Amino acid sequence: MKNYDVVAAASRNWQQSEPLPNAFSVFGSDVLSTDQLRERLSKPVWKSLQATIQKGTALDSAIADTVALAMKTWALEKGATHYTHWFHPLTGSTAEKHDSFVAPTSDGSAIATFSGSELIQAEPDASSFPSGGLRATFEARGYTAWDPTSPAFILRHSNGATLCIPTAFASWTGEALDTKVPLLRSIEALNTSAQKALKHFGVSSKVSSTLGAEQEYFLIDEEFFYSRPDLVMTGRTLFGAKPPRGQELEDHYFGSIPDRVLSFMSDLELQLYALGIPVKTRHNEVAPGQFEIAPIYENSNIAADHQQLIMQTIRNTARKYSMAALLHEKPFAGINGSGKHCNWSMGTDSANLLEPGDTPQDNLQFLFFCAAVIKAVNAHQDVLRLAVASASNDHRLGANEAPPAILSIFLGDQLTDIFDRIASGKGGSGKKAGTLELGTPVLPPLPRHAGDRNRTSPFAFTGNKFEFRAVGSSQSISFPITVLNTIVAESIDALVASLEAKLKKKTAFAAAVLEVVKETYVANKRIIFNGDGYSESWHKEAAKRGLLNLPTALDAIEVFTSDKNTKLFGDYGVLTHKEVESRQEIMYDIYFKTVNIEGETTAHMAQTQILPAALAYLADLSGVGIKSKATERVIKAVSSLADQLSDALESLKKQNAELGGDTVHEKAYHLRDNVLPAMLEVRAAADQLEGLVAEAHWSLPSYREMLFVK
Repeated sequence: MKNYDVVAAASRNWQQSEPLPNAFSVFGSDVLSTDQLRERLSKPVWKSLQATIQKGTALDSAIADTVALAMKTWALEKGATHYTHWFHPLTGSTAEKHDSFVAPTSDGSAIATFSGSELIQAEPDASSFPSGGLRATFEARGYTAWDPTSPAFILRHSNGATLCIPTAFASWTGEALDTKVPLLRSIEALNTSAQKALKHFGVSSKVSSTLGAEQEYFLIDEEFFYSRPDLVMTGRTLFGAKPPRGQELEDHYFGSIPDRVLSFMSDLELQLYALGIPVKTRHNEVAPGQFEIAPIYENSNIAADHQQLIMQTIRNTARKYSMAALLHEKPFAGINGSGKHCNWSMGTDSANLLEPGDTPQDNLQFLFFCAAVIKAVNAHQDVLRLAVASASNDHRLGANEAPPAILSIFLGDQLTDIFDRIASGKGGSGKKAGTLELGTPVLPPLPRHAGDRNRTSPFAFTGNKFEFRAVGSSQSISFPITVLNTIVAESIDALVASLEAKLKKKTAFAAAVLEVVKETYVANKRIIFNGDGYSESWHKEAAKRGLLNLPTALDAIEVFTSDKNTKLFGDYGVLTHKEVESRQEIMYDIYFKTVNIEGETTAHMAQTQILPAALAYLADLSGVGIKSKATERVIKAVSSLADQLSDALESLKKQNAELGGDTVHEKAYHLRDNVLPAMLEVRAAADQLEGLVAEAHWSLPSYREMLFVK
C-alpha cells in the first residue's frame, strides 16, 4: 500500500529555519585562492610556485614544506581536521582517503602536522580501482601527486571539514590510472600546437582549452526513490507505464520553479559558490521533474574538477530537502533524457581563439582555428563518439533533444555562408545579423544573430565556442575534453604545416591562410550539417557522405585501439598504448557490469513485485463471486499479460544466467544483443499490467507520481 502521508510529510521537511547567507559574501571562501596563497608565502617561494602554475615549469620540491605549512594553517583556520588527496580514478567519480592533521607528542598532547612530502605525494591502493589490467590484485602500490594548477579547497560535512588537495593518480610503474593525467597531457599538447600557429599571427602566449558544462538532472521525492529498487540499484526506472501527461504541453521548460526545488537550488548554489564554482544559470528543463545548472567558462582542468563537485553537491543537497537527484542519462522512458553539454573553446589569457568578431570573414585567426576544429571532428568522428560511449547514454542518444550517434557539426547560416564563399573564391559574407522588429514601439528592436541554433546537433558552434551536446549527464567530462584537446592539436599541426609550406613559396600571409582554410573546409565539408539530426533523410544522407554511424557504446568502444587512435594518443603523449588498451578494457567491463545489474534487477522486480501484484489482483477478481462482462474482461486481459510477463521473465532469467562467454568482451556483447531485448520484453508486459492492476496492489511509485509530486 502506498503511504502518501509519508510522502507529504517528507515534502515538508525541506523548509529552512533561517535564511541562507549572502552569495557575494561566501564566494570562494572555501578555496585556497592564488591571492590567499601569495599572501602566506615569501616572494621567492611564490614566484617558483607561480612558474609551475602559469608556465608549466617543473615543481621545485624544495618549496614543498613552506607551501604545506601555509596550506595547513589556512585549513585549520577553516575548521579542517583532516586532509585528503582528492583524485579522479577510472570509475568516473572521485576518490579520497582522509588523514588527520593530529599527531601525538611525547608529553601526551597533540599537534597539527602536515609536511611537504605529504602534500606532494600519497599512496592509495591502486589495485582496488579499475586499471584494465595495469595493476593486478597483488600489485597494490599506486601514487597520488599534487596538481598545483587546481586550487585546494575545503569540503564540509555536518560535523566538520576536510582539506581536499586535487591530485593525479598513477601506478607504481608510471601509467595513468585516472582521468586527470591524460587531461593535463592533452592541455599541454594543445598549448604546444596552438603556439606554433599563433606565432604566425604575431601572438606569443600560452593557450588553454576552456569549458563550461551544463548539468541536467531530475529531482524526485526521496520516498519514491527508496520505493523503487531499480532507481536505487541502477539509477533508472526499468519499469513504468507512460503517464497521461508527460512533456506534451511543453509548459515545464523555463517555467516557474517549484518553491521546494528553488530552495534546494539556492542552497546548492551557495555551497558551490563557497567552492569557487561560478554557477550562472538555473532553470526548469523540458521534462517534468528535470532541471539544469550551468557554470560559466573556466580552464578545462579546473572545470573538470568543479564538474565532479557539482554532481556530488547536487546529490548531497537533494537529500537535505527529502529529494533524490537522478543524474542518469535516461531515468524515465519516453521523455527527455539528461545530458551534460560541454561548451568548449581555446584561448590565451586575453583572447578566445574561437571568437569570430563582428566580421568573421576578415578574422584570419578565427577562420584558421575554426577550420582546424572542423578537420578534427571529421577526421576523428570515431573517437568523439567513443568519448561519450556508455550503456546509459545509449538510452538517450537520438531523440528528445539528445543528438544522434552520427557526428556532425552545426556551423549556422552565417559561418557556413562564409566558409562556402571562401571555398568558391567569392569572399565576403552574404549573411548579416541585423535586428528583429516586434511590431510595437513599446518593445525595442532586438539584435538578431545571423544564424539559428540547432538542438539536434551533437557538435554545434554557438557564438564563440563549440557545444558538444552528446556528453552524458552522469559521466566525467575529463575524457571528452581530453579527446577534443588532442584531436584539435593534431589538426592545428596539419594546418600549420600546410601554411608554412605555402609561406616558403612566398605566398602572402593572408592569401596563404585563406588557401589553408579553403583546402581544409573543402576536404572536410561532409561533416557540416545544419538540418534536423533526427530525420530519416539525414541518416541516409550521412551514409552517402561516408559519415560513421556507431549506434551503441560497444560499436564505439571497439574503435579505441585502432591503429589510427593509438597513434593519435601516442604521438601527442596523451595515452600510451598500454593506457589505451586498459581504458578500453575498463569500458567493456563497466558496460557489462552496468547491464548485468540492470538485467538481474529487472528479473528480481518482475518476480517479486510485479508478477505477484498481477496474480494477487487476479485472485481478488476471481473471488468476488460477481459475474459481469467487466470482471471477465479484466481477468482475461490481466491473465494474458501475466502469462506474457511470466514467459518473458523466464527468457530473461535464462539470458542472465548464460552471460555469453568467458571474456568481458563476449559478456558485454551478449548483454547488448540478448539481455537488453529480453529486458524490454519483460518491461512491455509489466507496463501494460500497470495500467490494469488496481493501485492497491501496485507497490511501485508510478511515473505520474514521481514526475509531478514536488
